[in-house]
Amino acid sequence: MSLGAHEYLTSPANQVQIGGDHYSKLKFSPWDVYRDWMTPEQFSGFMRGSVLKYMIRYRDKGGVEDLKKARHYLDKLIEVEEEFNTGKK
Repeated sequence: MSLGAHEYLTSPANQVQIGGDHYSKLKFSPWDVYRDWMTPEQFSGFMRGSVLKYMIRYRDKGGVEDLKKARHYLDKLIEVEEEFNTGKK
């Protein structure tokens, strides 16, 4: 079962963007599209990989902003895992 557009847009993690406004101009956040296209296990792996990517590179590339991006992906992963655990998706 997919979440409706309203549920995606009101997701706490979807209310924030770190580093620009390029995703906030879109109807759906790319990670919500991935979530619909992937199995829960695949999506969880994508989100964990994104957290790791930003954690690994922060000293050499984006600094504190990359740490904030890692936290943002982690916040979204927590949100999604809580939904899976309560049966919302």
